[in-house]
Amino acid sequence: MNWTRIAIAGVAAGLVTWISDFVQHGMVMAATYQRLSQVFKQTETNPAWFLLISVTICLMVAILFARTRGSWAAGWKGGLSFGFFLGLVIFFQRFFDPLVVDGYPYYLAWCQGGMSMIDSLLAGAVIGSIVKS
Repeated sequence: MNWTRIAIAGVAAGLVTWISDFVQHGMVMAATYQRLSQVFKQTETNPAWFLLISVTICLMVAILFARTRGSWAAGWKGGLSFGFFLGLVIFFQRFFDPLVVDGYPYYLAWCQGGMSMIDSLLAGAVIGSIVKS
């Protein structure tokens, strides 16, 4: 495994998903989150934390992709396939929230599952483009 490529892929995918999350959660879903203020009761935090978490997650995803590289097609298409299956896992995990958070609507689980799928597809395509073997 080429650890330099894995690290670069993880950081690049982390940046891409961070920007994607800013657009999806900060712009597209902002009004929905404000309307559901009874569910989302938290103080604002430094956006750098979101970047750090996004990069950390994507580094782990890049390692997983590199370890299973032979199972996927070459380039971004293989990464997209990987991202799709990763996205399915995260998509269905989102349905845990309505079961444990009082007032969390099921439609929001569908929205967040879809946004997670978008992030996973983007991360997979970026990682697949960088991690060649």
